[in-house]
Amino acid sequence: MALSFKVLKTSGKARRGELHLNHGVVQTPIFMPVGTCGTVKSMTPEELKDNGAQIILGNTFHLWLRPGLEVVGLHKGLHDFMHWDRPILTDSGGFQVFSLRGIRKITEEGVKFASPIDGRRLFLSPEESMRIQTVLNSDIVMQLDECTPYEIDGKPATEKQAADSMRMSLRWAKRCKEYHTREDQAVFGIVQGAFFKDLRIESAKTLRDMDFFGYGIGGLSVGEPKPVMYDMLEAIMPHMAEDKPRYLMGVGSPDCLIEGALRGVDMFDCVLATRIARNGTCFTHDGRVVIKNAQYAHDFRPLDEHCDCYTCQNFSRAYIRHLFKAGARLASIHNLRFLIRLMEQVKQAIQEDRLLDFRNEFFSHYDMSRNF
Repeated sequence: MALSFKVLKTSGKARRGELHLNHGVVQTPIFMPVGTCGTVKSMTPEELKDNGAQIILGNTFHLWLRPGLEVVGLHKGLHDFMHWDRPILTDSGGFQVFSLRGIRKITEEGVKFASPIDGRRLFLSPEESMRIQTVLNSDIVMQLDECTPYEIDGKPATEKQAADSMRMSLRWAKRCKEYHTREDQAVFGIVQGAFFKDLRIESAKTLRDMDFFGYGIGGLSVGEPKPVMYDMLEAIMPHMAEDKPRYLMGVGSPDCLIEGALRGVDMFDCVLATRIARNGTCFTHDGRVVIKNAQYAHDFRPLDEHCDCYTCQNFSRAYIRHLFKAGARLASIHNLRFLIRLMEQVKQAIQEDRLLDFRNEFFSHYDMSRNF
């Protein structure tokens, strides 16, 4: 299949698109469940499909360390290994490496670090990240970048720290693009620049000129207030290619999905849905529900009366609370379906030129005081 992206409809800055990848077609805007280690936790591939998942994520760093490229390679890639025949996006591994403060060293060539599993000394360069993702056989591969944290040693990142990091990421982007030659994988660059608009715009313009297939927006949702994130999105969107997909990395609360789509984002991912489910927290039409709370012991309503997922069609809040160890799986099914269905509603609203009305209607009943 020829790789392509087409904007089918615009409504304000919001876009309704179609993304053709090696393993299928993805309708955007889209929420992508995260399968860090080759599985979306507590979910089977069939359940993901029943929930409407069109594309999922795999994590380059974790799969490289365990089970290792030899094992995945013998399966001819991640799709066969995890029994998933739809598209997969793999991240570069950079975010996980950069999170290993104290056991890693960043240089122009790449990152040296100690494996958190067995202490082995390892090296991740832009070229090695591309090689790993080639073996994983993902549909979308991300450049290796350095994510500037919101704070460094308890203080906001300085403009110089952000600029040095962003420009090294640009140099790494060039190396990734030069190394990668497979025509059946789509390569995305990643916009960085922390919380400095001029740096973000410089990054977006330079990557646009490199002509990647698509563009991630990294280094947001890292502890900053949400209005700051929205402000950064508004600053960079005019400088991003209109005919390329835009992916806001690591963002997945319902309000952020709607606000991101309004500002022109096409793709989102986050571990939030399954992570909070394991802690007994669920998305609902009215806001967050902590299902472990005693108030739900005799509540025989579904988690969300507006939801069409397997969990809400078959089980009560009381049952999920009673069997919470099993309920974590049921809550994961529901939370993922809630976000996937929300993006289906956003797509429809864009198609009908009523996304602002949809947002206002959604927030009229969604209790932001119980948000994430």
